Amino acid sequence: MNRHLTIAVTGLNATDNPGPGIPIIRSLKASTLFSSKIIGLSYELLDPGIFMYDIVDKCYQIPYPQFGSNALMERLKEINAKEKIDVIIPCLDAELKSFIYLEKELERLGIKMCIPSLQQFEERQKFNLKSFCSKTGMLTPTTQIINSTTEINGLKNSYPIVVKGKFYEATICRNLDETQNAYYKMAAKWGLPVIVQEFIEGTEFNVTGCGDGNGDILSNVAMRKMQITEKGKAWSGITINNERILALATRFCQETKWKGGFELELIKDKNDHIYILEINPRIPAWIYLATGVGQNIPEQTVLLAIGEKPEKKTQYSAGKMFVRFSWDMLIDQKDYCKYSLNKER
Repeated sequence: MNRHLTIAVTGLNATDNPGPGIPIIRSLKASTLFSSKIIGLSYELLDPGIFMYDIVDKCYQIPYPQFGSNALMERLKEINAKEKIDVIIPCLDAELKSFIYLEKELERLGIKMCIPSLQQFEERQKFNLKSFCSKTGMLTPTTQIINSTTEINGLKNSYPIVVKGKFYEATICRNLDETQNAYYKMAAKWGLPVIVQEFIEGTEFNVTGCGDGNGDILSNVAMRKMQITEKGKAWSGITINNERILALATRFCQETKWKGGFELELIKDKNDHIYILEINPRIPAWIYLATGVGQNIPEQTVLLAIGEKPEKKTQYSAGKMFVRFSWDMLIDQKDYCKYSLNKER
C-alpha cells in the first residue's frame, strides 16, 4: 500500500436498525490497495460508532438533514479544515439529497464522492418505483401513493397490505384501522407521501453491487435473508448464486448507468416470480458479507470516487453466512459529555 486516504463515513447508528457505516469502515480497513484514516460523521450523540475507538479514528457531529444542505456544508468546511478529507461516503437515504446538492462545492474543497445523480436518486424512489419498473420491464408489487387519510378508504389493494415510509420502515396492515395508524406514523416520521404496497408472501433476497457509471457492473453479491427483525432488516443471511437475481442487478446498472454502490430488495413468490420491493441508492448494512466473500464494494466506491477504475469481481462462494449480534460497549461518561459539548472526539 503506497497510498493513504482520509475517508469520512456517515451511518454510525449500529443499533437494531443498523446503518451501513460500521461495516463499510470494516471493509475499508480490510483494503489492500490503500490505508485510511476514518472520520466518522454522526447525527445522534449515542451512535455506537462514535465510541468504537479501534474502528473510527476521529468523529464529528453533523446537522440533521432537515436543517438543509447549507448547514451541512458549513459543518463540513469546519471538519475539512482540520482533517483534509479525500472522500466522503454518505450511507443514509435521508441525507443523500443534501450530499448530491453539495457535490460540486465539495469537489472544490478536494473532497470526492461516488453518489448517484439527482435524477437517478429520484427515479428509484419508492413512490417512483412502479414507473421505473414498468419502463425497464421489471416486476414490482402493485403500489399506490397516499398523501391524505381520505385516500386510504379508496385503496384498491385487498388486505394484508404493506405501508411504507418515504425513506425507511414498513408495516404489514390487515385492516383499515391498522392502515390509518401506520399512515400517521410514517407521515409524522418521514413525511409525505406514504407508500402502500401489495403484500406478497414469499422468500426475501437482497443483492448488492457496484456500477462503473457506464452501464457495467463491477461487483454483484446476492444473499437470502434468514432472520428478519420487526423492522424488516436482515439479522442473518447467506450468500446464494441465483442467476436471475444477479441478472436483475446487472440490468439495473445497464438501465441506469449507476456509479457506485446500490442494493435491490427482492421477494420471490410461490410462483417463482421475483419482485423488486425497493432500490436503495447506497451500500447496504450487510456489506461486510460481500467483503468476506471477496468483493470489497466500499473499496471499489472509493477508487471510483478518486477517478480510478477498480478491478471487476463478480465471482464469489455461495453458503457464506453472516449473523449479527449485540454487545454492551462500556465507555466513560466524560467521553460522552465531551462529545456532547464539543461535537467531536
